[in-house]
Amino acid sequence: MEQYQSDRLSAAQLAAVQRSMTNGRGALSRRSLLRASGIGALAVGGAGMLSACGIPPAKREGDAAVSDDHSAKEKRIAFSNWTEYMDISEDEKSRPTLEAFTKRTGITVKYTEDINDNVEFFGKIKPQLAAGQDTGRDLICVTDWLAARIIRLGWAQKLDPSNLPHAFANLSPQFRSPDWDPGRAYSYPWTGISTVIAYNSKATGGRKVDSVTQLLDDPTLKGRVGFLTEMRDSVGMTLLDMGKDPGKFTDADYDTAIGRLQKGVDKKQIRRFTGNDYTSDLDKGDLAACLAWAGDVIQLQADNPDIKFTIPSAGYITSSDNLLVPAKSRHKTNAEKLIDYYYELPVAAQLAAYINYVCPVDGVKDELAKIDPALASNTLILPDKAMAAKSHAFRSLSSKEETAYEEKFAKLIGA
Repeated sequence: MEQYQSDRLSAAQLAAVQRSMTNGRGALSRRSLLRASGIGALAVGGAGMLSACGIPPAKREGDAAVSDDHSAKEKRIAFSNWTEYMDISEDEKSRPTLEAFTKRTGITVKYTEDINDNVEFFGKIKPQLAAGQDTGRDLICVTDWLAARIIRLGWAQKLDPSNLPHAFANLSPQFRSPDWDPGRAYSYPWTGISTVIAYNSKATGGRKVDSVTQLLDDPTLKGRVGFLTEMRDSVGMTLLDMGKDPGKFTDADYDTAIGRLQKGVDKKQIRRFTGNDYTSDLDKGDLAACLAWAGDVIQLQADNPDIKFTIPSAGYITSSDNLLVPAKSRHKTNAEKLIDYYYELPVAAQLAAYINYVCPVDGVKDELAKIDPALASNTLILPDKAMAAKSHAFRSLSSKEETAYEEKFAKLIGA
């Protein structure tokens, strides 16, 4: 029960949040390489709100209290999402898939891109959730660790499988049962975010880079290697390279992974730990090889044919952004219908063609090929079975573990 007793953020966790929001995963572009400026300020404000008043103890026997569902009489839904995370027409005046949903169902969608980062958004909706009030949103999209927290606190509504036939049938196996929501009782993924190895073939002299061991030990790469400031990505990829499962590792395993990375720092093999600012260094060749996020790699490759990626034989780390129905939402059934709609193959293909992140919908390849054959064959968007089998999620952490792990990682990267 310890992990449910408090969600206060330690100093190390707050530092990790600020790293993530300013140039880490929280600052990931949904379509361009850099998110809008000002995220750092939002992160500071959001983190401050979370640290100033700890989240109340969770009564986690439980699901969120079943709220009155007004979907039948009120044919509408309010959907909060990240920026650049939805298809848009060429004239930027309409959202084609949302308009098609409304035309088919009669349900209007108030679509708002008001999620700039997870912490700031959680700070915005937390007071209503904690007070048992409607947030004014029927559907939200948050990253896996925050989805886990909201579910753990009993602030997400359990989904009705009878309203989700396409989602249930078409969800990719690699996303079906995260440890924080076994069987996807409360959530469905919007996209996946993969951590891979990227390298500039010109900077490596044409040599392939395909393992964390090579990143840490290859003398030809010395001083030109980058790891990420996101603990779960850098440590998770190192654990995999050690033959450990990031979903089941021990404290001793974690310490060994930190020790391996520390050696890379001490012998100056690692140039630096980066957020998504690695993109310019990799593009120029200042970094010969690094851990990277797949969405960035796709966009870099569009302009630089020297940018390559590999999936280590040991596997890779995947996280996800996820759809949840908040407690006390007035339009749960309508929200479930919208979730299910995005798991229909033609709709999923249209979305994937626009946002270029990992599509969590199985069987969408033929539909995506009708739009863009190159995207349909890109395993960073549609992992094939071999790639999907190598996907691993970093396990959920208790508050005590997260504090201890972030402190050790912060010391490693000099944060």
